[in-house]
Amino acid sequence: MRVQKLLLGMVASISVVSWSIAGCTTTAQQPLSQTPVQTPAPETTKPQERPADVPYVPTPQPVVDAMLRLAKVNKNDLVYDLGCGDGRIPITAAKKYGARGVGIDIDPERIQEANENARKAGVSDRVQFRQQDLFKADFSKATVVTLYLLPDINLKLRPQLLKQLKPGTRIVSHAFDMGNWKPQKVQQVKGRTIYLWTVPKNPPADLLSVEVTVQ
Repeated sequence: MRVQKLLLGMVASISVVSWSIAGCTTTAQQPLSQTPVQTPAPETTKPQERPADVPYVPTPQPVVDAMLRLAKVNKNDLVYDLGCGDGRIPITAAKKYGARGVGIDIDPERIQEANENARKAGVSDRVQFRQQDLFKADFSKATVVTLYLLPDINLKLRPQLLKQLKPGTRIVSHAFDMGNWKPQKVQQVKGRTIYLWTVPKNPPADLLSVEVTVQ
């Protein structure tokens, strides 16, 4: 009987120890489930692939406002700014009209500046900025396109605009026209000129070619 009691006591002791160890293991594992998920680092810019087509000259804010009014931007629009610089046109479209915006620029410094400006304006959820070559970019989803480039760049870009953009897309250019593609409206704003076009359903063949030779 004494041996039997001793064996029963040893089994009970082992069970208590085993239960305690299991309890400790569970307690030790609990904090692991509360470990925060690491978010990926933001995408960094890449080296500039070639020189910019135009020098960086920001569009004055009153002209930005006039361009967006002329295009009748609203909350349903997707505004693409080609050569976006510091991002002020997409940012204004998002902040003032609730539109979405995409800025494209070949200069990584401008893209970094534009992203920072969007963050400060509180519209990073509605705009994005892409470091791309305009002539390799896809902007076919745009409902509004804004430009402040140069006359020869506008002409070189014109066939791409007409081929990519849907009929009814509005194009607004600050300072420079598009050759023999006559604008629908022209406005003067504080000594600056802005032009408005709407992409036609069947563009004439002569608009789908470049009027000048661009070096």
